Amino acid sequence: MARLKSRFLVDLLIRRTEAAGGFAAILARGDETSGIILVQCSDRGEPGPLLERRFSQDGHHIWQAVGPDDPKDGEARANYQERRRKADPDLWIVELDIADAPQLVAEWAALT
Repeated sequence: MARLKSRFLVDLLIRRTEAAGGFAAILARGDETSGIILVQCSDRGEPGPLLERRFSQDGHHIWQAVGPDDPKDGEARANYQERRRKADPDLWIVELDIADAPQLVAEWAALT
């Protein structure tokens, strides 16, 4: 099966979020073709988990919760994202502000 480009996946996630009545924005642009995607979830401005699309050991993509244990720790969250961007400048960071953002990501991931 052909792999979809990261830019296409990010655009699809943004459109899906906006169609569901939420807000989505690209906070950091990564590699158009194969950049890893980090999603910063929130609901009405209340921070939720950070989710990252990664390769599993069997070569498929999985979504994994990453970052600080307390999503409300804004400083730790920002530091984590900064460290990830320094380690991987091809990383996309996308913000979603919608009720149950992790569920929306799971549904979107099932389509891709």
